[in-house]
Amino acid sequence: MQTPAFTHLVDTLPSTVPFVGPEAQERQLERAFLARIGANESVFGPSPQVKSAIADMAGDVWRYGDPEHFDLKAALAAKHGVSPHHIVSGEGIDGILGNLVRLFVGPGVAVVTSDGAYPTFNYHVNGFGGDLVKVPFDGDSEDPAALIQMAQSVKARLVYLSNPNNPMGSFHPRARIEEMVAALPDGCLLCLDEAYADFVDEDELPDIPVDHDRVIRLRTFSKAYGLAGIRIGYAITNAPLANAFNKIRNHFGVNSIAQTAAVAALADTGHQSSVRKAVAAALERVAGIAQANGCIGLPTRTNFIAVDCMQDGAFARRVLQALIGQGIFVRMPGVAPLDRCIRISAGTKSDLDALEAAFPKALQTAVVT
Repeated sequence: MQTPAFTHLVDTLPSTVPFVGPEAQERQLERAFLARIGANESVFGPSPQVKSAIADMAGDVWRYGDPEHFDLKAALAAKHGVSPHHIVSGEGIDGILGNLVRLFVGPGVAVVTSDGAYPTFNYHVNGFGGDLVKVPFDGDSEDPAALIQMAQSVKARLVYLSNPNNPMGSFHPRARIEEMVAALPDGCLLCLDEAYADFVDEDELPDIPVDHDRVIRLRTFSKAYGLAGIRIGYAITNAPLANAFNKIRNHFGVNSIAQTAAVAALADTGHQSSVRKAVAAALERVAGIAQANGCIGLPTRTNFIAVDCMQDGAFARRVLQALIGQGIFVRMPGVAPLDRCIRISAGTKSDLDALEAAFPKALQTAVVT
């Protein structure tokens, strides 16, 4: 007996995933990490209201979740002052990105992003056979003007930008993004990834009409809300595009506990405020640790900070590996010159105590290696 052949596209794809999880690294190390501060999760967790809602829902997990996400969409619409018809909800931003690419990208379709930007977006584009075109960062920020210019040049159907940015933490003010939206070429959709928008004041974010026909804005519950483990995210866009997702999405992909937890999280604004304060304090301490060791913590508008190790990518990789060897899980950008940095998420006091002890040893190891 012979297994059916894969499609030609699948045969051409590398056997890779966007991220190697900390669990895989722990299995390789044969021990648990002392500090898990590399995946931009919220170590401060969900609010007590969310935990209570999850507990109350536990006995009803025999039921499928509402395939229309009615209560969640209503709560999100109220939060953003839009109609539920403008909301797309899905299995985190990653799941929504996969469906978005599926809607617009096929073999040979041009898609523009930045070299070093979020790799899961690239993963989906490659998976549907698109032609991924990259432009360099402008310093430590994505370059909206260069992205638009390239999108015009290659007649791109999608252009991707994260703001605030992952992996560098930089942030473009609202006017810069509004200029980018105004310059979008016909037939090109801006995928505006705002996963870290909850760490920015609302009046700092761009004012984009919800019915704009060439913009989709993506948000998540994985960061400030502390719900990374149950995979829930959403997008805001024009109604025809939002409705188009219904043609291809997994209608039971967002489970009942995720929907219940997200609704409860939206209601607890006090917890969101406390998380922002805790994140700010944690990142200030990380920046201090970096400075005390001759490194620089870059300005950030996220729940992580990029620490410039003040040498090249090879040196920063040795620092990262030395930290991992000491039980500190962190990550780093994948391309030069961004890879002179390591990326450290906000942590608890014990996380940062462990980082403070390990960081100077990691730098010394990197020098002598």
